[in-house]
Amino acid sequence: MAEPLSRSALRGLRHWVIARRIMMGTRCEAGSRTFTLLASVIDTCRKRGHVPCPYLAGVIAERRAGREAAPLPAPVPGL
Repeated sequence: MAEPLSRSALRGLRHWVIARRIMMGTRCEAGSRTFTLLASVIDTCRKRGHVPCPYLAGVIAERRAGREAAPLPAPVPGL
């Protein structure tokens, strides 16, 4: 059985739940998947001490050019 989410984990999800509600949710499975993936990448970048927008812009540019996307940035030492 899966562990229940901790209170801090639920607090971390709260702003994404509110954002999805403000945007009137997602209307299809692909939209839900995209929203979830973007939320995960943004949170991971922030937790690792990186600004997410430059990373996402680089990934989008590489994929549009038909190249492999860069992996998520490594954590900043000392965080």
